[in-house]
Amino acid sequence: MSAVPPSRAAEPRRVSAALRSKTRPVEQDSKASVRKPSTTTTTETRTERRTIEERLIKRRSPVKPAESVSNGRRSREAPPQKVEKVRREEMPQAQAQTVTWSPQATLLPPTSSAPLASRISIPPLSQHAPASVQPPSLAGLGLQQQETALIEDLLFVLMGIEGQYVRYVETYNPLEEKSRYVGPEFRIAHGLDPSLRDLSSGMLKTATHFAALEVFVDTMGREECGTVNHALCAAMRKLLKDYLILIAQLEHQSLTNDGFTLHQMNLHLKPTSHMMTQLYSLAQEVLKENSMLEDLLEEDVDASDEFENILESLREGRDTAIPGKKSCKGGAVLRLISKRLQASAGDPTASQLLQTLLRESSRPYMRMLNEWLHHGNVRDPHSEFLIKEQKSIRREGLQQDYTDEYWEKRYTIRPELVPPQLEGVKERVLLAGKYLNVVRECGGITDINRDLSNSEEVPHTFSDPRFLENVSTAYAFANRSLMTLLLTTHSLPERLRSLKHYFFLDRSDFFSYFLELSASELRKPAKNVNAAKLQSLLEIVLRQPGSVAAEDPFKEDVRVTMSDTGLTGWLMRVVNVQGMDADASSLSIAYTGGQGSVGGKDEKEISGYEALTLDYSVPFPLSLIISRNTLTRYQLLFRYLLSLRHLEVLLTQSWMEHTKAPAWIKKPKRNGAGGEVERKIEGWKRRAWCLRARMLCFVQQLLYFCTSEVIEPNWRGFMGRLAETEEAEKAKTGEEASIVQVGATKGVDAPAKRTVDELMQDHVDFLATCLKECMLTNSKLLRINSKVMSTCTMFANYTSSLSRYLAQLDPATAGSDPSASTTHDPEKLDRLFSILQQYEEHFSRHLKILLDALNYLAATETVVFLGLAARLGMANQGGAGGEEGSGVFG
Repeated sequence: MSAVPPSRAAEPRRVSAALRSKTRPVEQDSKASVRKPSTTTTTETRTERRTIEERLIKRRSPVKPAESVSNGRRSREAPPQKVEKVRREEMPQAQAQTVTWSPQATLLPPTSSAPLASRISIPPLSQHAPASVQPPSLAGLGLQQQETALIEDLLFVLMGIEGQYVRYVETYNPLEEKSRYVGPEFRIAHGLDPSLRDLSSGMLKTATHFAALEVFVDTMGREECGTVNHALCAAMRKLLKDYLILIAQLEHQSLTNDGFTLHQMNLHLKPTSHMMTQLYSLAQEVLKENSMLEDLLEEDVDASDEFENILESLREGRDTAIPGKKSCKGGAVLRLISKRLQASAGDPTASQLLQTLLRESSRPYMRMLNEWLHHGNVRDPHSEFLIKEQKSIRREGLQQDYTDEYWEKRYTIRPELVPPQLEGVKERVLLAGKYLNVVRECGGITDINRDLSNSEEVPHTFSDPRFLENVSTAYAFANRSLMTLLLTTHSLPERLRSLKHYFFLDRSDFFSYFLELSASELRKPAKNVNAAKLQSLLEIVLRQPGSVAAEDPFKEDVRVTMSDTGLTGWLMRVVNVQGMDADASSLSIAYTGGQGSVGGKDEKEISGYEALTLDYSVPFPLSLIISRNTLTRYQLLFRYLLSLRHLEVLLTQSWMEHTKAPAWIKKPKRNGAGGEVERKIEGWKRRAWCLRARMLCFVQQLLYFCTSEVIEPNWRGFMGRLAETEEAEKAKTGEEASIVQVGATKGVDAPAKRTVDELMQDHVDFLATCLKECMLTNSKLLRINSKVMSTCTMFANYTSSLSRYLAQLDPATAGSDPSASTTHDPEKLDRLFSILQQYEEHFSRHLKILLDALNYLAATETVVFLGLAARLGMANQGGAGGEEGSGVFG
């Protein structure tokens, strides 16, 4: 709209024209949208007189006869002497006017981003108008004339248009975006009566609020601002339209009511002014959250999240927002309105207004919520919903990429976009849609939920009392659908039992046979092992008739893999990165054993036995329960059990060597000097047998503890909970399906007894408990246990060397010529005793440290370690450290 020329004060009918241009859509005809300014000429005095007379007549009501003011009352006719006085005052000014001012407005082209925004250009400011068209000073007018002129100006100003005496402050720049968001401030010309000035100051604030709100609805109505902001702007437009209707009614009163005063106008505007103040403060807060009024600090924006959002937008072909610019849309707007509603509890008018805005602005958000709850679809083109979908993460990568976490990263919650109404149930909202997505991707049918989504009983606003019931119903249905799919269609319990057979060596007759067949291959360094050969041997063993694996329908999913890192080194890296042993950092045990040997062993070549592990192919959706992370835990437990089994086999072979080799079974002589030496050798043999028995006892007790006292009890507990879930789902399949169909039925909002996520958590907790109680999550226990097992492995492998030493000390036992040597070599005998003493000292010392650590952790963390310490204490008796070891329990 153009700026108001001075002649506008004499044309009150233009208020209605301006009002109609505000309340109806802008027409293409330039005559309806562009106001032609009035001009004055100085060519003829007669023409100027007629103009002045018409101006005086038009200042009065078009309905009633012209009136004049006399002693506070209006008379029927204007005194002719006053008309002549006005003529004499204005004629010199009109004759002196030689410059014309022609402010014009243009019609802006329509835009698709904001189709409802104003299309009229910004008018020029009145302060730029020449002095020749300025109105007469207010100081020269009477009180009633000032009030009449002020009322007429306020009718324009309340619509954001400058008047003759009420104009923008000089600092206001309509071309500056921030100034338009804040709204223009108005000033009244000098000379106005103080009472009128004070009375109009509150109405000028309402005018500022209206102008700012018009800019707000135009700005936030753009496409990129989101549907929630669009709905909020639509609700504000309705209120602004009612406001303009009120201005039209006030104009009608000013034209038709002789007694209409500025005080009455102020009283009529009071309720609307309060409404405009609330709308204005809400709009300003939304603009601040969108960083349109002030520059936010860079640290308020998460650069990584912003970069991830930009990449996701580029993949999906969407427009990317300006990096580093904060936005307030969707759930953030609803959260803001809800907080203001909560803060305005003592103001009924403001509460009612904010409730209306919240109800209207939440409708598009509720449509997205219902689509997610009942169909599992994220229809969020403007990224304003609390659920974020990353379409780049697909389930096909579950078996290919180790770091691909489909369940955790495909659908996530945006915390900043969660309204307060959904804060307590946001996890249920997330899981309901995730479950439906899995069921749909697996070919499941969701007809029941589809009917529920299309029914009229689904709530469409947060104020609906069935809102939380709707969330609970959708969650229960989705959980039951996925649970049935996992337990029945995809046989989850059978899959878990199959994993136990292969990874926990449960009834593993087939695996012992496999180790016998592949012994020659597994003795090689890991890099030289032929994995294809091992795979073929495993397939032969699994198909062996009579074995447990032969009847397993999932045996085709098992395959052999070779790791390039030893178990202890791998676990140490995991523990140090994840801090799994943070609570054990205060372990007050003086352990002097360095990490160099463990790290050095891992850095060197490892054998095939140390690198051997199994892998398992899990189809979707079972891969959500048996994910790559859980399979890694299975593999760690398998490698640990395999190392114990292998060490047990080595020590058993050492026992066979001790019972069959002639050097070990020869009886000592009882006379002579040679007999004394042979008695010493016999004592050395007894010490070696005792050490081997202690080591075998240690390994067997540790293996028994891990399998029978850790894995088996936890497994029974986990499978018991799974069995209860399976029975409950079978019993409730028909009953709850009918409940969901009916809708609001008693007990619908009751949560499911067991959920899929609880099942997933039970599985993870079961494996984590097994890892912890098997001493695989504590760095100190890992190092100490690795030392003890390394000592046992070296002793078992060194048995054949000890047999050769014995043979060299007594050649007769080796079948050589008795006359070749009849004396013993003292150096070899000392060497033999020195080697055995080193093994005894290492084993006793490290076992003593391990027992102390277990006793400490049994008192501070878990009592399970107390039983293990008691079992391993038997291996610490009878040796060089037996007396010291017995003190552990003293």
